[in-house]
Amino acid sequence: MLQDYAESLRGKRVCFVGLGVSNLPILELLLPHGVRCSVRDKKDLLAERPELSPLRERGVAFRFGEGYLSDLTEDVIFLSPGVRQDLPEFLEAKANGAKLTSELEEFFRLCPCRRIGVTGSDGKTTTTTLISLLLRAAGKRVHLGGNIGENLFVQLDEIRPEDYVVAELSSFQLMKLTSSPEIALITNLSPNHLDWHRDMREYADAKANIFSHQGPSGLLVLNRDDPYAARYAEQAHGRVRWISGEEKLPNGEDVWFDEAGVHRGEELLLPDGDILLVGRHNRYNYAEAIAAVGDLVPTDVLREVARTFGGVEHRIELVREKGGVKFYNSSIDSSPSRTAACLNSFEKPVVVICGGYDKHIPLAPLGPLFREKAKAAVLCGQTAEKIETALRDAGYTRFVRVDSFEEAVRTAAQIAEPGDSVVLSPAAASFDLFRNFAERGETFRRIVKEL
Repeated sequence: MLQDYAESLRGKRVCFVGLGVSNLPILELLLPHGVRCSVRDKKDLLAERPELSPLRERGVAFRFGEGYLSDLTEDVIFLSPGVRQDLPEFLEAKANGAKLTSELEEFFRLCPCRRIGVTGSDGKTTTTTLISLLLRAAGKRVHLGGNIGENLFVQLDEIRPEDYVVAELSSFQLMKLTSSPEIALITNLSPNHLDWHRDMREYADAKANIFSHQGPSGLLVLNRDDPYAARYAEQAHGRVRWISGEEKLPNGEDVWFDEAGVHRGEELLLPDGDILLVGRHNRYNYAEAIAAVGDLVPTDVLREVARTFGGVEHRIELVREKGGVKFYNSSIDSSPSRTAACLNSFEKPVVVICGGYDKHIPLAPLGPLFREKAKAAVLCGQTAEKIETALRDAGYTRFVRVDSFEEAVRTAAQIAEPGDSVVLSPAAASFDLFRNFAERGETFRRIVKEL
């Protein structure tokens, strides 16, 4: 399939906008087939990367900096997830006959097997990972990708019709899709990425794209407890399956949880004592995963996975214990709602490291949250001043501002006493200091281990 795809573009000019993991593998695939490739990126510093030299020698043209979209005359334009498709240069290129596409758009068009997509403001990484683990434990062949895992497009030749694709999908990726997975799941919806989206309406509409192209046989899983996400039911083209942690759902397909565990209809599928992960938010993750694929997974397999799954990296991940203080990496917490879920998982107040890139989302909820759940807060990054304002407005004063990430970690360690926990839960994205949340979490691990 990949050979045929590459041959279909022979002699054409293909442009990749954004030098990242979604585009480079496709560029490497096309080059041997006589496709004339170019790369454009707004970041000047990328031009100095040494790994680009072999690509230049193979004829790849590069354009970096402010004028990176000038003279956009290529036949096919691949957009990275973080690039908006409605920029004037792209609209003009499209009007002149260019095809605008993306890795996931091409993959979804060609994928031969059943697709499961997960999106939402919080919990999507854990839920996506959990779905893939459940299917694999049940003997299914699974390909994990999208916002996590591998580039799905370049895996096409390995995917068989009986396999399953499980994809975490961001709003950036969903805005560019013209097809939807057969099973779609929206965990919840709260203000996020408002530095990129024009407003909350655009953000919500992008999330809706995960199911908007489904047919009558499609399945949409929604959280009844989330008022914003629950409204999507009115727009569904196929079946809707509900989950809840606040009410019993007697319908035999819906999934709900209480102190006893996770139920499907009247049946207790997963006793709470079998779930290794702590926190109410993880009960939601299990309920959502079971609603999506529980009918494909035997009950004994479900319980075995729950007993052994310790969570994803950078999500309330215990790094070490030193001097009676436990250090947790929850770098994936890029919004106040994620930080709330994290802090509510601890029985006693913790020392929190908070702050990062400003996504222009409301930070006021951090005030009452920290007043209840934070023994102390160490603030750094772009949003430190805004978080400080939110804390002061809530009457919370047990915080300190620092100038660097390393200083934040070391200051938190000095504040903590035996029996305390120090938690990196930034409530913000990482782009002010790091490439992504994973690099931020790995830096935290390194500093903690050097203490």
